[in-house]
Amino acid sequence: MARRIMIIEDDRTIQQQLKALLESYRYEVVTTDDFATVVEDIIKENPDLVLLDLNLPFYDGYHVCRELRRQSRVPLIIVTSRDSEMDELMSMNLGADHFVTKPYNTGILIAKIAALLERAYGGSEARVVRHADLSLDLGMGTASFKGKTTELTRNESRILQLLIENEGRITSRDEIMNALWQTDAFVDDNTLTVNINRLRKKLATIDAGAFIKTRRGQGYLL
Repeated sequence: MARRIMIIEDDRTIQQQLKALLESYRYEVVTTDDFATVVEDIIKENPDLVLLDLNLPFYDGYHVCRELRRQSRVPLIIVTSRDSEMDELMSMNLGADHFVTKPYNTGILIAKIAALLERAYGGSEARVVRHADLSLDLGMGTASFKGKTTELTRNESRILQLLIENEGRITSRDEIMNALWQTDAFVDDNTLTVNINRLRKKLATIDAGAFIKTRRGQGYLL
């Protein structure tokens, strides 16, 4: 499964260069040009890793880092032109995992990304869970149905895993939100709806979109 990286960078040239670099290493890349809702967008996109600039419009990277850490433990690398020890110290104290200064060595940046992703996700046990003819490979991050396969993001895999493990009973929205983000206190309820809809669309590509049933006001079940 291709890991999903979100770039928070307001310099369009740097943003696109970094996007091209990451895609050349087969990462899935998400960007944004709306810097007024950065934290909300990160939560909705649910990337596996975030690359965050400090010099941003509306809210600087320190604010984004602080607010993001109240809601998520997503791996976070600061990529910035600021190079003082105080900037690095503040970033690390606010919850960043790495601090990389521009201009950066692309090889070193890619190595840091790979190492951080391995540390965050590499140790997860690979296994397959099933519901009827639908199977979810947690190691590969793929869902399969009658010979067809689709790749899932981490959140999509986790949602499907919960529904399969709770086969035959309704899984509430609160249960799913707690499993994905460890809390439902700071997450917009619409964020879960977005993730569920994306999962349904992925499953529809393998003719399994009808598996997920909605129980209005209660939750979801298979």
